[in-house]
Amino acid sequence: MRYLLNPISLVLSTVFLVSCASAIPPARIGDYISSEHQAGDDAFARVDQRPLQAGLVVVSDMAEPGAAPNLPEEALARLRESLQRDFDRAIPVAIIEMIPADHIRPQPHGDWAQFAELGQQRRLDYLVVVVVSSTEQEYPVTLFLGGATHAQPGFRRDNWSLLECALLDLKHNQTLMQAEGRGWATLDRPSAPGINQWYPAVYLRPQDQRRIWPPTYEGGPYTLRVVSFEQAAKRLVLKLQNSWLRVLESEATAAKSSS
Repeated sequence: MRYLLNPISLVLSTVFLVSCASAIPPARIGDYISSEHQAGDDAFARVDQRPLQAGLVVVSDMAEPGAAPNLPEEALARLRESLQRDFDRAIPVAIIEMIPADHIRPQPHGDWAQFAELGQQRRLDYLVVVVVSSTEQEYPVTLFLGGATHAQPGFRRDNWSLLECALLDLKHNQTLMQAEGRGWATLDRPSAPGINQWYPAVYLRPQDQRRIWPPTYEGGPYTLRVVSFEQAAKRLVLKLQNSWLRVLESEATAAKSSS
């Protein structure tokens, strides 16, 4: 019985860990866009003009206590460009302008007015808003070199990243679509540099053990965040695509019923 309980305990621990990680970091988009503007599931289907001509606003949020540093501007610019390409393929939205988020601020229960004003300034009826946030923790671990022949003290840093996206219809003051994507990656590094053959190393969580080697010891945390946000972006785009497919299925069902 003891040998049976050990694997079961391991599985339960993994499930618990993954479920806890799914809420880290906490959602932030509610402090930018109020839920009272959420439209019904069929709102997007009622829009005649497709693809929608929209601006993309990527907000780097670090207002939550315990928030980790987000991507530096160079990496954030690459993320914006990647999201622009992926959104064009996933949903009927054409990103025609990248809009700086310098003046966008979080407010209790959100602030729709700042996005409405931004749309007026840019003469855009639609905005795609992406809120970027992350959380990190670091703790000491023992790192094994060359398999398990040698050990050295080191550190493990976990990064949980979150991309929250909302498609805003500024003409009718409503949110047409909303989705999120989460990423999780880990950086292992020894207490001192110099073991370049094995460390530092970044790998994806919770189960993917493929290793990604940062170009430098000092650049490990930077690579960790880039990898984690890349995973969050992939999951966000997939969820948006699935949401759009549901809209198409709903349209097809409605058309079939009326024929």
